[in-house]
Amino acid sequence: MGAVCCRSQPIDFEGEVNLFHFLLLRCVGKGAFGKVRVVQHKQTRDLYALKYINKAKCVKMKAVPNVIQERRLLEEVRSQPDYFPLLLFTGTPNQIDHPFIVNLRYAFQDDENCFFVLDLMLGGDLRFHLERLGSMPEETVRFYVAQLSSALSFLHDMGIMHRDLKPDNILLDDKGNAHLTDFNIAVHFGERKLTGIAGSMAYMAPEILLKRGYTYHIDWWSLGVCTYELIFGRRPFKGRSNNDLTYSISKDPLKWPEDAEKKCSRAGMQVIKGLLERDSSKRFGCKPNGEGFQELRRHPWFKPIDWDTLESKTQTSPFIPDAKKANFDASHELEELLLEDNPLKARARRANQDNLSAEMRQMEEQFTPYDFKKMQRRSYYPHNQHLISTATATSSGLASSRPGTPANDLRVENSGLRVEGADRVDGGPMYNNHSLDLHPADELNTKDRDTRRMEKPDDSSYA
Repeated sequence: MGAVCCRSQPIDFEGEVNLFHFLLLRCVGKGAFGKVRVVQHKQTRDLYALKYINKAKCVKMKAVPNVIQERRLLEEVRSQPDYFPLLLFTGTPNQIDHPFIVNLRYAFQDDENCFFVLDLMLGGDLRFHLERLGSMPEETVRFYVAQLSSALSFLHDMGIMHRDLKPDNILLDDKGNAHLTDFNIAVHFGERKLTGIAGSMAYMAPEILLKRGYTYHIDWWSLGVCTYELIFGRRPFKGRSNNDLTYSISKDPLKWPEDAEKKCSRAGMQVIKGLLERDSSKRFGCKPNGEGFQELRRHPWFKPIDWDTLESKTQTSPFIPDAKKANFDASHELEELLLEDNPLKARARRANQDNLSAEMRQMEEQFTPYDFKKMQRRSYYPHNQHLISTATATSSGLASSRPGTPANDLRVENSGLRVEGADRVDGGPMYNNHSLDLHPADELNTKDRDTRRMEKPDDSSYA
């Protein structure tokens, strides 16, 4: 039922990658303008997560620069041969993956969609598990925090800040290893601080909300919020409105639940407190030149962690997802079968592309094909290069995002899923829609939900 479209002529697997190369399987996630489904490469039989983003919806939401930026960053993360001594080799020279980042395998587009083919995470996302378990044992959370801190250190060494670390964007593989996903609002940083507001409000560091300028230190704060939430089943700061939440994050003292000592050791609470330090110069993980990560590794809380076996993925996770169950919201598959007017299928591209709008042409030109087996960097651009051509900017009215002028912070709808690279918002599924992960602006009068802001990638924001 999941297989779509086959054509009579043989498939050219040596040519540019396209949707004909993949067998379409079940739908596992849904975002604001795209979906995520499991696919199988017809030649290698390897399984992946396919995140596909509808171009027309992307243009309507003015999110074209974010999709292109994510595409570039994912390739860059995958193309750093000497950055990290314990990266996993895939068997071919220069094919290196960070063990705890959801890696890009292929990228391509057709007339309707942009496609990311990503590592498949069969264990679901941490939001999915947290909602079902209520909270997690300290031992399990420590394992995840160690893996995520390794991923953050790697990104920061590359000059990239993630800006949207939260349980929704942490995916588990079938062995229970945690992986960071969703680079939709990730950005390069330099000596000059950024001021544009981006991320999910409940996980934003105080320096973002107070508009004092920020750098990679914000990711360590977000890790602290996640650590607290996973262990205690609640977030450390709350508010019934945006203003209340901003005040709580920036001013309220860190409070522990009444049963805190039953759920977390003193060393664990010390790590959480260090990550949630409002003075970012004193925050755990934030010392320059990688010393912050090394200091965190040496903390007594991580004494049970063997970092070598952790980073080689030979250390056993305290929690192994149930392989017999679907670790995502099954309703996405039903929606695809029953409600989708235009189901995904492989189609030949139109020859005439002369009548494209400026935004559509931008995607056509800048969302370049990628094949991890070939590894040529076809889409290299200077860090945070302005993503909008003069023509595009004129016709679309999109402004560049500078440090003092945060470009339109798009409030995106909550989505829901969790496939490697799929983003979920309803708290259901297992994958994260990187570029789809548009989380709904906090409906602050109801529940305490994530507010997700997307800004256009910063250009000329650095010295």
